[in-house]
Amino acid sequence: MIDRTVTVPDAETMRRLGSDVLAPVLQAGDLVILTGDLGAGKTTLTQGLGAALGVRGDVASPTFIIARTHPSLTDGPDLVHVDAYRLTTLAELDDLDLDTSLEDAVTVVEWGDDAAALSDDRLHLTILRERGGVFDMDDPSGGERRVRITSHGRRWDAVELPQL
Repeated sequence: MIDRTVTVPDAETMRRLGSDVLAPVLQAGDLVILTGDLGAGKTTLTQGLGAALGVRGDVASPTFIIARTHPSLTDGPDLVHVDAYRLTTLAELDDLDLDTSLEDAVTVVEWGDDAAALSDDRLHLTILRERGGVFDMDDPSGGERRVRITSHGRRWDAVELPQL
């Protein structure tokens, strides 16, 4: 089981959290759920994942298209990047048919608490921003982030994350 909190001082470190810590342990079929306020660093972390997984295309927030698939340019899995911010029901998330690509790709869902229904095996990252010495998800200003990484399901029982 993974239950780790990492301090992230800047955007480059957030990208490295994706590329150097998460990407080495991810495989096709993995679901990663990202929770955090606007501007917390969810897409920045996903950019690091995409770079390390060797996928095609620039990883950008899919807020208006909701889901974007980045095919692998290597022999690794594709990256399916979802932004569930504009979705209001679990049925709308289900309409994306993410379960059809779940087995073959690494699926990252921003604002994805409802996506937990897709798989018993998942990583959940909660990104909190510093606000006056206190870490708070509702602070829209800059500052250091604290990222809590928790695993759910047997897939993660023997997995150890590299250090940042």
